[in-house]
Amino acid sequence: MQSMTTPVIRKAVALTFDRETDPAPRVSAKGKRDLAERIIELAQEHDIPLHKDADLVDLLEKVELDTHIPLELYAVVAEIFAYLYKVNNNRKATT
Repeated sequence: MQSMTTPVIRKAVALTFDRETDPAPRVSAKGKRDLAERIIELAQEHDIPLHKDADLVDLLEKVELDTHIPLELYAVVAEIFAYLYKVNNNRKATT
C-alpha cells in the first residue's frame, strides 16, 4: 500500500493594530504560496516577529482585507499580541 500525502500550501496572514484608532486588530495582508512567502520575507526584513499557527491562519484568511478580526478570535489573537509585545520589549531592553 502506498502512502499519499497532501502537499502543504504555505499561507500567511498579517495583522495590524493601532491602539489609538483600531477597536480590534485587522487583517492587513494575506496570501498563499508566493504571496505568503513575500509576506513572511517582508516581516523578517522589518524585524517583525512571526507566529506559526496553521489553524488560526485558516480562520483569519476568511476575513476580508482591512477588516477587523471577528469577536470569536479576540482571545486567541490577544494572546499572540501579548507575546509579541513581550518579545518587542525584550528586544528594546537588550539594545
